[in-house]
Amino acid sequence: MAQNIKTIKYFHRKFVQEEQTAPEDVKEAFATFAEGGDTMSAGQLREFVDKVQCQPQYTVEECERIMETFLRSRRDESDNDENNKKKKKVGDGDGNDNGGCCFTLEEFFQFLYFDEFNAPLSPEVHHDMDAPLSHYFINTGHNSYLTGNQLSSDCSEVPIIQALNKGVRVIELDLWPNSNKTDIDVVHGRTLTAPVSLYKCLVAIKDNAFVASEYPVIITLEDHLTKDLQALAAEVTNEIFGDLLYYPPEDAMDEFPSPESLKGRILISTKPPPVDELRDTFSKRLIKDGKESERESADEALSPPPSIGSDVDACDRYNASSDRECEEELTPSSEIHSGVIHYKRMITIHAGKPKGHIKDSLSVDGKVKRLSLSEQEIERASSSYGDDLISFTQRNILRVYPKGTRVNSSNFRPHIGWLYGAQMVAMNMQGYGKSLWHAQGLFRANGGSGYVKKPPLLMNKNDDGQSNIFNPKTPYPTSRIMKVKIYMGTGWISNFSKTHFDTFSPPDFYIKVSIHGVQYDKARHRTRVISDHWFPVWEEEFEIPLKVPSLALVLIEAREYDKHEKDDFGGQTCFPVDEIRPGFRSVPLYDEKGNKYSHVKLLLRFQFQHI
Repeated sequence: MAQNIKTIKYFHRKFVQEEQTAPEDVKEAFATFAEGGDTMSAGQLREFVDKVQCQPQYTVEECERIMETFLRSRRDESDNDENNKKKKKVGDGDGNDNGGCCFTLEEFFQFLYFDEFNAPLSPEVHHDMDAPLSHYFINTGHNSYLTGNQLSSDCSEVPIIQALNKGVRVIELDLWPNSNKTDIDVVHGRTLTAPVSLYKCLVAIKDNAFVASEYPVIITLEDHLTKDLQALAAEVTNEIFGDLLYYPPEDAMDEFPSPESLKGRILISTKPPPVDELRDTFSKRLIKDGKESERESADEALSPPPSIGSDVDACDRYNASSDRECEEELTPSSEIHSGVIHYKRMITIHAGKPKGHIKDSLSVDGKVKRLSLSEQEIERASSSYGDDLISFTQRNILRVYPKGTRVNSSNFRPHIGWLYGAQMVAMNMQGYGKSLWHAQGLFRANGGSGYVKKPPLLMNKNDDGQSNIFNPKTPYPTSRIMKVKIYMGTGWISNFSKTHFDTFSPPDFYIKVSIHGVQYDKARHRTRVISDHWFPVWEEEFEIPLKVPSLALVLIEAREYDKHEKDDFGGQTCFPVDEIRPGFRSVPLYDEKGNKYSHVKLLLRFQFQHI
């Protein structure tokens, strides 16, 4: 095969850039499955996809359609590239479609970069979605309305929209009375942050809730409202969400419903208001007013609402009792009480914070609930009550949030929650850094649905007096070997300016691979530096032993070596080890905030050995 040469001028210096050609492993695979021929047929591609890529589900006909789709995309790219005749990179074609039924070696090589088919993770939802909510890690935001730091940034509906469009499923809103106590603001209380109205936030949630995923959105409320404003919150929420709003069939549940049963629904989670006190106050007022006959209606207002269907309108949801007195006969006080009752009714996940000893808060008896712990609290609890944490999260929901001193909206290591089964590990989505990359990486699994089924080891219970609870601090034996071979990378020249990394020369790239999970799964590797090249080729392989692969993430970073300053960032990606598809994989990279680059990608090969 002829070698392509590219000359790039940097002021008075010239650098010859050799275009990438198929590595020896790719040539060998092509020769094997093409049976020594010059082209690979759809049937031969199906054998390759089955034996090497471990995707046996594809038929010959489907492989032929995949080949046609890929070759058509190459032609489209070629037609849209005004400079195609002068500049041809990996992924750009020569317009030869071979009738849509076979690949040359060069086309086969370029096909491996086709991440629509050869991405490392399956794009489909493939986990069991019929288990209770407590069986899943859930993509969770912290102070979802903040645009920047925790002390003085603006509050806005825009970060909420951005989070939902990236697959976040849990949105946090802090509710406070506005300045004249007549309406509701969403704001980080007792700070200099500028508020946004609750109405704007709820409309943003309704319009964007199911853009990235059809699975339920949960709104966690930090409620600092008076009772009249709680009534207003219930009214506004019901008005905006309508049939999207889920009403639980009973006040408290023995088990949470499943993500599958809640598709397309919005749930509320907060601490329920003390309605029993309202009942006593309301009843005393009725007796005093000589309206004993209305006490039954007051009690009925506390009963669960009817099941919500498309034939039940908002009025029915607000009125559980068919013989309730007309609104015009209610006093303002009774309207507030009724509104607070409706507010309580729409809470699906009852929430609270620990009171007294943390072990008492981790009791698994009674109705299911949500408990919130700060990152410091769960670290302290895990050192003494790890078994209790995991047992609690098998039925209940645990939310972990950043400590208050993270005023710059930084994040903590999410594994401190995940290793103990915490479903809602709340991240500052407006920040960035490796902790956020880990969270984004976990939720690329399961088709980006925002719900990732917890591994079975976190659901083990104590049987017959024997402790089967998983202990993240135990040095388990190696159970799997992962081999990662890093062949090459491409696309930087399209996504970065010519002088972004070095003013006078092409970049000097290297790749870092690290494992993050239990404390004994902490591998770190890096390739050599390829100097002065936009299209680096490494062809280096790392062998990584794993003890608990079901809780391990692999983080891959591209860096540009700088002799005198901090190495430059060139892209990153992260995903769960258990979700990786074996074989040759096109791995797209993301920027520091988690936005996918349009062109930057690596060609890798993953192989696994079970022990």
